Amino acid sequence: MHELGVVFNVIEAVEEIAKENELKKIESVTLELGEVSTVIPEYLTDCWDWAVKRNDLFGDTKLLLEKIPAVTFCEECKQTYPTVLHGKICPHCGSGNTYLVQGNEFIIKEISAE
Repeated sequence: MHELGVVFNVIEAVEEIAKENELKKIESVTLELGEVSTVIPEYLTDCWDWAVKRNDLFGDTKLLLEKIPAVTFCEECKQTYPTVLHGKICPHCGSGNTYLVQGNEFIIKEISAE
């Protein structure tokens, strides 16, 4: 389960930001999570809930997740399409000459603090 490692990395990044900005209590952290990022939201939330209780800066900090849809671009017909629905094969022209343009991200979008 790599979600626990992801949570520890997010907590470390937020701690650095909190220190730089003299924040004493984090209320929420919003993450943008790509639809095909391999991070399982339910596992991530469970790991988050466990980890933040062990840190005075966080306590009951809420983790908010926003999904970034996966989109693929076709080199042949120059169109995009939803990756999860169609995979690597372009539904417009049938080409496999495609690549992912979004949906694999994992981004700290917002930190809300007292």
